[in-house]
Amino acid sequence: MRAQDIMSRPVVTVGPGATAKRAAGLLAAHGFTALPVVDEDERVIGIVTEADLIVDRFHHDPRHRTGNRPEPGATVAEVMTTPCTGMAPGSDLVEVARALLDSRIRAMPIVDGARLVGIVTRGDIVRTFARPDREIAADVRHHLAVYGGSGRWQVDVRDGIVHVVDQYDDETDRHVATVLAEAVPGVVSASVTSTHDEPAR
Repeated sequence: MRAQDIMSRPVVTVGPGATAKRAAGLLAAHGFTALPVVDEDERVIGIVTEADLIVDRFHHDPRHRTGNRPEPGATVAEVMTTPCTGMAPGSDLVEVARALLDSRIRAMPIVDGARLVGIVTRGDIVRTFARPDREIAADVRHHLAVYGGSGRWQVDVRDGIVHVVDQYDDETDRHVATVLAEAVPGVVSASVTSTHDEPAR
């Protein structure tokens, strides 16, 4: 499965000249945790997160204030995280998930060169993993029917693990069927065998 299979698009973005309050309003309105910051050519130049927006934003209780409080940034350019990591649409979803975890971020901009084309969040990945097996099986059957005809394949899905049985015994077809199945959102892994491999009953 690739980033392009689950990424959200079009992406809600913000420009560097927007106010921090405007960015906060967009996050709150859409339930996001981060917004890509783009220039006039839709190139990613940073990302603004919930944490970026709330740091030093509220006054301390004056009874416990010590020293001068730094002034919070008024514009997105002043508070955004830059440079911003982005990944290609063809990036394996495992790599995207690892990058999100390793970098301790919640959203990964998906870019073609420097141009923003989508975004993948931790929530997107969790929703993909949570897809019902029946939906996954229906998608796998559809992709296989387009490739090799309907009625040829038996598809079983349990907890996202797909097992396909092909009526024919062709190594190339097994490889293609595996690739097609693994590209379906929600598939954890896929294996393809032929009826010739199945034990007699």
